[in-house]
Amino acid sequence: MTPLLLLACFIAYTGILFLVTWITARRANSESFYIGNKQSPWYIVAYGMIGASLSGVTFMSVPGWVGDTQFSYMMVVLGYLFGYFTIAMVLMPLYYRLNLTSIYTYLQQRFGFWSYKTGAFFFLVSRSIGASFRMFLVANVLQIFIFDAWGIPFGITVAVFILLIILYTFKGGIKTIIWTDTLQTTFMLLAVILSVVFITHELKLTIPGIISRIFHSHYSNVINSDWHDKRFYLKQFLSGIFITIAMTGLDQEMMQKNLSCSSLKNAKKNMFTFSFVLVLVNLMFLMLGAVLYIFASQKGMEMPARSDDLFPVIALRYLGPLAGLVFMIGLISAAYPSADGALTALTTSFCIDFLGLKEKNHLSEQTKTRIRYIVHICFAVLLLLIIIMFRAINDRAVIDKLFTVAGYTYGPLLGLFSFGLFTKFEVKDRFVPWVAVLSPIICYIISDYSSQWFGGYKFGFELLILNGALTFAGLFLMRRIKQ
Repeated sequence: MTPLLLLACFIAYTGILFLVTWITARRANSESFYIGNKQSPWYIVAYGMIGASLSGVTFMSVPGWVGDTQFSYMMVVLGYLFGYFTIAMVLMPLYYRLNLTSIYTYLQQRFGFWSYKTGAFFFLVSRSIGASFRMFLVANVLQIFIFDAWGIPFGITVAVFILLIILYTFKGGIKTIIWTDTLQTTFMLLAVILSVVFITHELKLTIPGIISRIFHSHYSNVINSDWHDKRFYLKQFLSGIFITIAMTGLDQEMMQKNLSCSSLKNAKKNMFTFSFVLVLVNLMFLMLGAVLYIFASQKGMEMPARSDDLFPVIALRYLGPLAGLVFMIGLISAAYPSADGALTALTTSFCIDFLGLKEKNHLSEQTKTRIRYIVHICFAVLLLLIIIMFRAINDRAVIDKLFTVAGYTYGPLLGLFSFGLFTKFEVKDRFVPWVAVLSPIICYIISDYSSQWFGGYKFGFELLILNGALTFAGLFLMRRIKQ
């Protein structure tokens, strides 16, 4: 695979995205950008959300993760399933009943001004960091296999990539993204399936043969019964539930797509369908990981320093040109959902939650649109800076970093929404930001010393649950009973 051929693939795929953008965004307005005029077909949203949920993190990190953790991640995925059911039955009815565009306006109605701003701020921090990590993973591969050959700096690579995303999202927003996500999901899944086929052929095995070999290997181990370990199965399962509730149900990017459906009934159909399909898709990625490690072992490969690099190294250096092309298409397909939805959601939240554009009726639609464009560009620059900074400090699997950071930044959101939904107390609103900041700090200290304090216990993804519980407890201490 020459860098020129890979670049041509990238340009061709981007051209298809812009064609979809032109079709969907011709008559777009602010309501199209924010909630797709509430006309999005539920089955299109459900299918497209698969790609948006997986992105480059799952495409590369999860297969690489199999070498150390086997299939234990499936316990997290099963937890996801219960989390999505909770979102469909508890959170989405609330959002539709209140007719929300930004889900954080619920906090203003429930608690007050400072709670509202705190929730929106933590989303901006969470999504900015999370989206940057996902984008970095993909941009780094593009840099190594395409742009390094021409001496193009990493910063320029990322800047061009983000510029393309700005161009195809700044007008249509959600109305465009639900359709481009569908395209991206299709190519990503095809890349996984075809990669397994190519590797199986290289190993001179059949598909039933490679499946049998996977499930008779140690890689297929799902249950980790050591309760001290980060991968203890019960920790994984409970973490999956709360990760989903926090990172989907309390995340403006993911819920914005659900809120673009015409009714609550259709939004529920979307969520239920999406959740079951996502379990199967994650199993596919884990099986791909096992296939990669079996291939590496049989070929006597020297393992790359980072597990994230295993898939690209095998696809681009050990298989034929067609396999490399398929991988690159899948990678590009994973790259765009990492950024387009995040950029749209960040713009939406800032415009509504901090600038209050929807309530400023004295401003013309043209003025509001111009302000939205400026905000869109500013967040694009912010993501660019974070990605460049992250490249300088990256030292472990990106998916681990993503969920670790999310455990701190989504925890206060989990605590705030839980307290609002499951208690009837009011709070001393002006103190809420202090609780939201102190909870992650306390959580970090407990996590850092957990081995010493709790007999060798190590926190994994359940860090999110602890963080949310600390926020909930802080709000309870500041409660005010309604008169």
